Amino acid sequence: MSPDVRAAGAVLWRGAGDAFEVALVHRPRYDDWSLPKGKVDPGETIAATAVREIREETGFRTVLGRYVAQTAYDVPARHGEGVLKKTVDYFSGEAVSGSFEPNDEVDELRWLSPVVAERLLTRDTDVRVLREFCALPPESTTLLLVRHAKAGKREDWTGDDDLRPLSDAGQRQADALRALLPLFGADRVLSAPRLRCVQTVGGVAEDLGLDVRHEQLLSEEGYWPDPVLGIARLLAIAGDGGTPVVSSQGGVIPDLVSALADRDGIELTASRGGVVPSKKGSLWVLTFRPPSGSTGPELMSADYYASALPSPAPSHS
Repeated sequence: MSPDVRAAGAVLWRGAGDAFEVALVHRPRYDDWSLPKGKVDPGETIAATAVREIREETGFRTVLGRYVAQTAYDVPARHGEGVLKKTVDYFSGEAVSGSFEPNDEVDELRWLSPVVAERLLTRDTDVRVLREFCALPPESTTLLLVRHAKAGKREDWTGDDDLRPLSDAGQRQADALRALLPLFGADRVLSAPRLRCVQTVGGVAEDLGLDVRHEQLLSEEGYWPDPVLGIARLLAIAGDGGTPVVSSQGGVIPDLVSALADRDGIELTASRGGVVPSKKGSLWVLTFRPPSGSTGPELMSADYYASALPSPAPSHS
């Protein structure tokens, strides 16, 4: 059943190592302390809502990371006509710039250690979200693994299949990814060399003023002769830091994600019957523990977005 009211927010954090702090906001209308959040606008993704609401309530620009949790509770309907079911989706959100100024919704913001924040929070549901967030270290590396968007039918294309372009529907998916991926801090763009893969993320690269770098080992023909090399290449990309976007194919992504999850003991809740999903135009947000010494990136969580268009919350591990 769809909720009557949808909202999104984030555990907004700053700092490094064990010294990180999280932000709580005080809302005078309710006289409560909560995690920043707000209602989803029509046509808006929950990720876009989270970023917008954080900026409006706290004054901070945030870069999203892993999906943290969803809460659900009843709220009174307007004019006292019963109750409505409200769900709130929370992300990890690193504060990268900005400053707080009191506003119509929030009159005070406090940066606190998680232990102190937990004692101040008004709602038990927010406490559970904070604990879920603290179960993994906030400092991480995010890799955005995209399956190419819809292309024209293979049987209708007479040219080289490597040059088969996106369809109109695929271009709409690519446009949605162009809006979504920057919310996670995308800063470089790599792709299997097939045209439809490159076109899917070309808009993101254009907005960054960068070229799309080709990655042969992450194409179907480059991956399957030796999958170990392809997995190692993806880990090397993650280990280079930043937030890379990698566009690949449906014949590669399920094996890549499954191999990494098996290696690092991550349960893929998005899988059905052992099949790792990878719809055209979909996104896996892979969150890694940063490399330490001789240890390479370690997968901590994997969130699957079946579409970059407004849709339900992602499946996450």
